[in-house]
Amino acid sequence: MISALDVPLDLSQPPTITQQSPKDYIVDPRENIVIQCEAKGKPPPSFSWTRNGTHFDIDKDELVTMKPNSGTLVVNIMNGGKAEAYEGVYQCTARNERGAAISNNIVIRPSRSPLWTKEKLEPNQVREGDSLVLHCRPPVGLPPPIIFWMDNAFQRLPQSERVSQGLNGDLYFSNVQPEDTREDYICYARFNHTQTIQQKQPISVKVFSMDSLNDTIAANLSDTDIYGAKPVTERPPILLTPTGTTSNKVELRGNVLLLECIAAGLPTPVIRWIKEGGELPANRTFFENFKKTLKIIDVSEADSGNYKCIARNILGSTHHVISVTVKAAPYWITAPRNLVLSPGEDGSLICRANGNPKPSISWLANGVPIAIAPEDPSRKVDGDTIIFSAVQERSSAVYQCNASNEYGYLLANAFVNVLAEPPRILTPANKLYQVILDSPALIDCAYFGSPKPEIEWFKGVKGSILRGNEYVFHDNGTLEIPVAQKDSTGTYTCVARNELGKIQNEVQLEVKDPTLIIKQPEYKVIQRYGHVSFECIIKHDSTLIPTVIWLKDNDELPDDERFLVGKDNLTIMNVTDKDDGTYTCIVNTTLDSVSASAVLTVVARPNPPFDLELTGQLERSIELSWIPGDENNSPITSFVIEYEDGLHEPGVWHYQTEVPGSQTTVQLKLSPYVNYSFRVIAVNEIGRSQPSEPSEQYLTKSANPDENPSNVQGIGSEPDNLVITWESLKGFQSNGPGLQYKVSWRQKDVDDEWTSVVVANVSKYIVSGTPTFVPYEIKVQALNDLGYAPEPSEVIGHSGEDLPMVAPGNVQVHVINSTLAKVHWDPVPLKSVRGHLQGYKVYYWKVQSLSRRSKRHIEKKILTFRGNKTFGMLPGLEPYSSYKLNVRVVNGKGEGPASPDKVFKTPEGVPSSPSFLKITNPTLDSLTLEWGSPTHPNGILISYILKFQPINNTHELGPLVEIRIPANESSLILKNLNYSTRYKFYFNAQTSVGSGSQITEEAVTIMDEAMASRQVDIATQGWFIGLMCAVALLILILLIVCFIRRNKGGKYPVKEKEDAHADPEIQPMKEDDGTFGEYRLFSFVSSAPF
Repeated sequence: MISALDVPLDLSQPPTITQQSPKDYIVDPRENIVIQCEAKGKPPPSFSWTRNGTHFDIDKDELVTMKPNSGTLVVNIMNGGKAEAYEGVYQCTARNERGAAISNNIVIRPSRSPLWTKEKLEPNQVREGDSLVLHCRPPVGLPPPIIFWMDNAFQRLPQSERVSQGLNGDLYFSNVQPEDTREDYICYARFNHTQTIQQKQPISVKVFSMDSLNDTIAANLSDTDIYGAKPVTERPPILLTPTGTTSNKVELRGNVLLLECIAAGLPTPVIRWIKEGGELPANRTFFENFKKTLKIIDVSEADSGNYKCIARNILGSTHHVISVTVKAAPYWITAPRNLVLSPGEDGSLICRANGNPKPSISWLANGVPIAIAPEDPSRKVDGDTIIFSAVQERSSAVYQCNASNEYGYLLANAFVNVLAEPPRILTPANKLYQVILDSPALIDCAYFGSPKPEIEWFKGVKGSILRGNEYVFHDNGTLEIPVAQKDSTGTYTCVARNELGKIQNEVQLEVKDPTLIIKQPEYKVIQRYGHVSFECIIKHDSTLIPTVIWLKDNDELPDDERFLVGKDNLTIMNVTDKDDGTYTCIVNTTLDSVSASAVLTVVARPNPPFDLELTGQLERSIELSWIPGDENNSPITSFVIEYEDGLHEPGVWHYQTEVPGSQTTVQLKLSPYVNYSFRVIAVNEIGRSQPSEPSEQYLTKSANPDENPSNVQGIGSEPDNLVITWESLKGFQSNGPGLQYKVSWRQKDVDDEWTSVVVANVSKYIVSGTPTFVPYEIKVQALNDLGYAPEPSEVIGHSGEDLPMVAPGNVQVHVINSTLAKVHWDPVPLKSVRGHLQGYKVYYWKVQSLSRRSKRHIEKKILTFRGNKTFGMLPGLEPYSSYKLNVRVVNGKGEGPASPDKVFKTPEGVPSSPSFLKITNPTLDSLTLEWGSPTHPNGILISYILKFQPINNTHELGPLVEIRIPANESSLILKNLNYSTRYKFYFNAQTSVGSGSQITEEAVTIMDEAMASRQVDIATQGWFIGLMCAVALLILILLIVCFIRRNKGGKYPVKEKEDAHADPEIQPMKEDDGTFGEYRLFSFVSSAPF
């Protein structure tokens, strides 16, 4: 016994229905009707139809044709036929010599989209707060239409918890508001099957608020209290639908259960759903229409029960219980399956179904009730089972099982096909299977034979039969390796055998390495307009070709040039808010697929706040509230409030305060006589938002000034005046119109009355005719048209300064060393300063150097000592010089008279280095030294100190010799020196204080004079020049010969000899340039050892 699905199509078999139209078939009346019926069988089946239970002779209807080699009917409506004429129940029969299969009963109905009936619609006049239902009552169509409400501009009417559409299409208002007034509430019905939309006439609604209800309207309403001019009252909930306290609902198993509760009330009620005695099914329960509709998908008998909706507002609650019963059309438990039996075999067909109520089972044979079908001795019917024993070829037939109850029916065809066939394997030979390491491998061995063959599997050409827990053998012949390993690769052989024969087939299995994402994309936070990149680096089997696909939110990437897909990355340029989301890298091969995702969060400055509102207006405070804008994925940390004074500084915004980001209201302090506007700026980590739109303006009342001017000062600009200045109040500080200032002053410590003057809105007043530099008490008070500010505090100022009258006395100088002196003086009397004492200035200058009598330009230097100091240090003096100085007192006006000049002298110091040192006239044993005196002797020179020592070839220094030279000398000849020797000289000057800095030089004595003469003579002889040229030529020839021999592979020792000392006969030839003749001559002569 074997499934008919595996029967090759070249073998005889009864018909099988492969395609048919749905049981309930609604057709478009404007198009041709196509009723499908396709079947297979061997030999190919023929087709016939019944209509409403009787034979349908298609040959007699020219509008009906049957497709060739098919049972599908085509009714040519578009050629003049009417769909209504072909309504009915159709059934197809497919028949061949081995049996007959039948289709379901196919009910054909043309769709209908009738027009709305004409009706006169009265305007709806409703009191504010009342409930309202606008009825749609669409025409009955087939299938039922989809209902929606729109206005004249074809815009959907907004719906909310207060206003919503019911399942029946009506529009429900829990309570009406003045904004519900309009004349274009239009209900539309869309018939999808015919793609038409029908429109109901517009419905008018007018909502009367209690404040606007006039006497005329009251009279038209017959003086009833319903629309009396009473305030809107709150009401507890009542249910608009369903009515009453209980109702019943029947739904079929597998369908969607929809329960609805819509309530009226003020405030708008909130709906809640519960199931009595149980829980709402998880994962299948949804709430729609603002929780007014409970939706449970794929219902079963377990969903039967009582469902309660509860409507609640602050005044109370109401409820409704819906008793739900779930019935069931028949559904399969075991549908009959085709049988292929060999002659003499036994078998059975089982047909088991369930439903509510339980369905009845009936059998047909080749489309005829089995009770009246031709008898078959091998067949026995036992309720929902047909038992076959010792079948023969004539037992082949098609059996139909019908399971039905009041909610529907099931019809299944199953044939019995009696065949005797040796095994055959249907899987192609040497088929290649490829799987991923550690995944299941399924190797097919599709087979057929009658009787049913036995299947065995082998691995390799000479392998043993496969057994054990590591393999799974399926009934259809498939071999499963649950966890394929690398050693699972190889050749597998499938053997099928029955009593009529044996056959085998080989297939190949390859196990591949899995595809891995070794570097996954990572979570990114990026600012708007930045660039971001996600990596996706993969590793894969070398024989597989991967493809990488990037998705955004499980959809294709936007068609945008900003998205750049590279080999192993995705880059997004100029990121915008729309790029926020989840990005997934999917790697596909022919065998596996892996993916990795990362979230991109785009952050930006927040959007500006909006809907600014001013409440709680008081004279000196107001409350400002606002709604925050979108924070753009970065939490708002604070809000900055700014204000504009439209009265005094229009267009200029000032900082008012700042509040935390969790706060959306603030109490603001106000000043009088300011026309305020406010705006709010949101701040997050990224930055500040644009300012909000300004709030409405708020003008505060005028008042006396609260404060007086600040920074009041009194400073004279001339010896006989007092200039009083202050910082004027800002516009919002004036507290009212007519801002002025009362300026008052009087001389301090003198029993005088205050002198006052009122000035306009300025910031300065000058008092003339004052004594020079005397203290004054000053105060400035603000006033406006409503009065004075509080009494101001007093400040001390002074009238104008004049130059000091007296010079400092008793000036003394104490010389500390040759470059530093300290000067002392007595302070001047404060009255003589005639101003603010700023300090003392010391003027000093060098008169002459005591070591030289030459005239020089006199340059005065100035040192300033702040405050009331009476001494100071004079640095940077030159030694052994004569100086003069004087001292002057300084105030804000300038300097006073100078003290008498004071003369002082600085002692000697050490001199500077000699101005130069030259070494000339070198001989074999002497050198001549010449020098210049120091630029700055800093005293009387008493001598020069000369030190020198020889230097050998390794730059080591020899013994040091010191010579003292009288100060009046300027040259010296050093004798008894070694010939051809380098010497280093150190030279400095001395005063009685000590030695100054030294200057150094180096020089070399010359070699033997006769040797030098010979050297010159030889170097100028022609024969010597010729000899040197010959030697050079010979060396060149020798080098060429060596090079040739070396290239030929020869190996010759080469001994290079060089003299340790240069030939003195040749030495002068190297001196081509005589610019540094003497020095170069000395430098090339070796010095003797010490």
